[in-house]
Amino acid sequence: MLNIVLVEPEIPNNTGNIGRLCVGTESRLHLIHPFGFVINDKNLKRSGLDYWIHLDVTEYQNIEDWIAQISDKSRVFLMSSHASTSIYEIQFKDGDWLVFGKESVGLSEVVLALFSKENQLTIPMSSLIRSYNIANSVAFVVGEAKRQISAGR
Repeated sequence: MLNIVLVEPEIPNNTGNIGRLCVGTESRLHLIHPFGFVINDKNLKRSGLDYWIHLDVTEYQNIEDWIAQISDKSRVFLMSSHASTSIYEIQFKDGDWLVFGKESVGLSEVVLALFSKENQLTIPMSSLIRSYNIANSVAFVVGEAKRQISAGR
């Protein structure tokens, strides 16, 4: 089971869509406060609320609370448009942690510095855009990881 981590998510529709993706791919969702919204019916109804009751989700008050329960930091992969290693160059394993930053700025330098530079990954994209929507980014990475895991790599 993959662990999807959203650090300080800002947009409820994105979080709802990612929650639905987690239910569909049997992944766990980890949400790190503060949020830019309240998790409630109104905010998540269109994107993921129907599925929220089936979601394996854990909330943390801060990044330190989340890190404290990780046993193997080498299997934590941080998504960054500034990374030099592509998601296609890593061998993903069941139980990996896939970490995504807030929609407006990505992961902070403080969070990135908590892990090895080798754990920073990027999703290849055209130079015509600066980033993908976070829900699309999560889908790209989860899809690749699940493909590798199911292929027995």
